[in-house]
Order: sequence, then structure tokens, then C-alpha cells
Amino acid sequence: MVHPCWLYLLQGSLLLLARARQSRYPAGACPLRGKQSELNSFLWTIKRDPPSYFFGTIHVPYTRVWDFIPENSKKAFQQSHIVYFELDLTDPYTISALTSCQLLPQGKNLQDVLPRDIYRRLKRHLEYVKLMMPFWMTPDQRGKGLYADYLFNAIAGNWERKRPVWVMLMVNSLTEVDIKSRGVPVLDLYLAQEAERLRKQTGAVEKVEEQCHPLNGLNFSQVVFALNQTLLQQESLRAGSFQIPYTTEDLIKHYNCGDLSSIIFNHDTSQVPNFINATLLAHERITAQEIDSYFRQELIYKRNERMGRRVKDLLEEYPDKSFFFAFGAGHFMGNNTVIDVLRREGYEVEHTPSGQAINKP
Repeated sequence: MVHPCWLYLLQGSLLLLARARQSRYPAGACPLRGKQSELNSFLWTIKRDPPSYFFGTIHVPYTRVWDFIPENSKKAFQQSHIVYFELDLTDPYTISALTSCQLLPQGKNLQDVLPRDIYRRLKRHLEYVKLMMPFWMTPDQRGKGLYADYLFNAIAGNWERKRPVWVMLMVNSLTEVDIKSRGVPVLDLYLAQEAERLRKQTGAVEKVEEQCHPLNGLNFSQVVFALNQTLLQQESLRAGSFQIPYTTEDLIKHYNCGDLSSIIFNHDTSQVPNFINATLLAHERITAQEIDSYFRQELIYKRNERMGRRVKDLLEEYPDKSFFFAFGAGHFMGNNTVIDVLRREGYEVEHTPSGQAINKP
């Protein structure tokens, strides 16, 4: 069964998806696979009795990364009493709240709010995607009963009623590579499903509105700029004249190699692409930097502070329980991370290498 488009739009990687760069290694594979015990992991231990854990995820199909996740990370997940995510991905309310958050005010359509030229280009691009989608789908997807018309409607249905910022994210996710991955749970959702299967207690540290409202808070001229840039990139990709600097394949390879660099993961975590590039005019570059700064503040730093405080409250409320907190990897990297918040509160948080033993709680 394909996951609803809202999950991929909000939780999915919004680095633009393009053809993977040619390499002598399989797409997304880590060339250091034979030395996995020497790789960095995305696991941190909150030192207490019993211990709790932070685990950094990325929003890609779990099958692309699961075999590269160190065994001690999986053991920490299995042994923890309670598993927490950013959002409760299995709660029907999450779906309905995200759906309503994306919609324009009652009675409004995109045609009413967008400049005519951008609306026409958007409509033309979506017609192109609908035409190409049958050719993008894999035999495996068809074997599971996924068909192009159904998939297009699941992702882009009702697009004329969506707010422009959500349409921009939707366009970013309507690429050949992304379409080929539909039907497989992203890593976060897979962990949530596994936690349910193992009958673990689960929860979420954020409400839908806390992830959704910052996206809707971008001012109109910035949203129009972002949508225009997205369409320009997609139109250039179609013409073969543009190469994305970071693809989802790059993201997967960095993750599978245990690369703890914050740059690429922050765009996966903040949910929005980076519009800053060398082709921008001076005034466009300023707008792109303002958007990047706004989302960094609203979708990384402010959320890290809030998530960190809620983690602290949970640890204090349940001192005898072992928690496993699975959040986007970008929340643990760079400046002002969730880990920094916990350390400021006096907790000892240590990075846990892949070869380190996990003790039973």
C-alpha cells in the first residue's frame, strides 16, 4: 500500500530528486561497506539508569538504508521500553490535521492566488508528470497493485486547493526517482510499524501544527519565489540542462557511510530544498538567503529547543523507563541541536560508535 502523500511531503526528503551520479558503486551504497564496524553511527546514548537513546533517521525508503544501520542501533531500539518520534505517524488524526493544514482558506483556489504565468507553468508541469508516470513506475510496483493514475491522484489530487508552499513541496516530490520508491515505508514509518508490531509504547514529541504552521508562515512573495525556482529547476531537468548538486542518492550514501556532516542532513530535516545557487541575481540571492534563514530558525533551531525540552520532561516523568527517540538526523548535527538542549539541562549524552555494546535496561 502506498503511503499518503502528506507523509512524504512533510517527512520526505525534499532535496530535489534527480538521476543518481554515475559511480562504480551501486546507487546509495557505501564504498566502505566491508568496514562497517569502523563507521560512525547515528546513535547517541543518554547516560542514566536505564539508558535512553537518540537515533537519527532520514526520510527515505527503509530498504535503502536498513542493512547499513549498525546492529547496536537496532538492539537499542529493540531493548527500549518506549519509542518516540517527531510525529505519531500511525495516528489517523495526524493525517487529517496535515491534510487540512495544507489547504487554502475555504472557497479559494490556486488560480485565485498565484500569478497567471506561474499557474500555467505549474499546470503544464503536472500534465507532463501525469503523462510520464506510467513510464516511471516499476514492474514491482505494478505487481503490488500500484497504478500510475491512482498514484498521481494520491500525491497531486486536489492540488488546486493547496497552499502554494505545499504545492512547491509536492512538485519537488514528483520526480522519477521518488515515484519509483513509492510503496515502501520511509525509515521513520518503518520504525513506527516495528514498534507497534513489538507492542512497544509509542508517542510523539511534536504536534502536527508545530511542523505545519512554520511552512504556512512564509510570506507570499517568498512563497512565489520558491515555487518559481522549483518550477525553473524542474523545467531545466526536463530539458537536460540542470544537475542537482545534492541528490537523494547522495543523502543515502552519506547516511550509509555514517557521515556526520550536518549540511546535507539539515535539508532533509528542515523539509525544504536549498534555493541558493550561482545562477541567481543579487536580489534573488537575498530572497533565497532569507528563506533559508527563516526555515533554519523555524524548522531546525526552534524545533530542537522544543523537542529537547519535551525529551527532558519525559525522562523526568519516567525515570525507570528506557526511551528510544527517533528524529531526523539533522536534529542532532550542527549548532543548537536537541543533544545540546539536553546537555544544558545537565544530561550526559555520548555518541555511540557502531561497535559499542548495548547493555540491557
